[in-house]
Amino acid sequence: MASPLSPIHPLPFLSSSSTATTLTRRSLLLSSTLTTTLPTTPLSLPPQLDTNITDRVYLDFSLCPTYFRNATAADSIPLCSDPSPLGRLVLGLYGNLLPLTVSTFKRMCTSSSYKNTLVHKIFPGQFFQAGRQGRSREYGEVRLPPALDLPRNTETVDSKAFLLKHSRPGVVSLCLSENDDDDEVKLDSEYRNVEFLITTGPGPCPQLDNNNIVFGTVLEGLAVVTAIASIPTYKPSERIRQLNDLAEFFGDERAQKGRTLWNRPLKTVYISDCGELQVTKPSMSPTLP
Repeated sequence: MASPLSPIHPLPFLSSSSTATTLTRRSLLLSSTLTTTLPTTPLSLPPQLDTNITDRVYLDFSLCPTYFRNATAADSIPLCSDPSPLGRLVLGLYGNLLPLTVSTFKRMCTSSSYKNTLVHKIFPGQFFQAGRQGRSREYGEVRLPPALDLPRNTETVDSKAFLLKHSRPGVVSLCLSENDDDDEVKLDSEYRNVEFLITTGPGPCPQLDNNNIVFGTVLEGLAVVTAIASIPTYKPSERIRQLNDLAEFFGDERAQKGRTLWNRPLKTVYISDCGELQVTKPSMSPTLP
């Protein structure tokens, strides 16, 4: 007699619903484990730059409608017999951030080394340059007196010195990529770069970023900056530009000398006086936007 067969029950692990449940729980467990064990990378924040104003200096600018020439025999004789004042710039300097650059600039102002020197280049809608060094002060070029004994500026090779941007009008910057000091002056072992630029706006000058050192800002006198920026400049014709490029291609040294005339103001604008102003609150930050 055959024995009755026992009913066959399906095994639990073969159930599709049970398998789906098991996988879901396992996935959740795995994802929660990964979430808790994977390291989280913190967001890198830009470094905080100390742009507190530590020093204030002033630059007075004037126009000279007549022939501009310095009498080298006596510094007391004015460069211009009938100057027309443009006004004063008050500059705030970032001495905590760039102590060497600020110290040099301040000494140039307090020693009157910038006095009676020209604004020699104006780039409309961008910036103007001053403080160019030449072989003599006869034509409004800077001539550093040996007694000034300026230190070497090691900040020019420090990457941290280039973090501030030329983002608005009134930025004061040490000329490096834009420097056009006389080549013979640069060959001197005691050469110190003191040429500077001030942005005129209306927009930023990103082409200057990472190549020149921003060390201050205009606190008062943006109207003077605008007045200087509006002075007409020499602009070569397209044919002269093409001939200059061709001469440079063939290695003609006259090409570079010819370019020194480009963007020069057609009116004589110069620094008629300069000096230091005492800061009552050294920790005060600039209020410009």
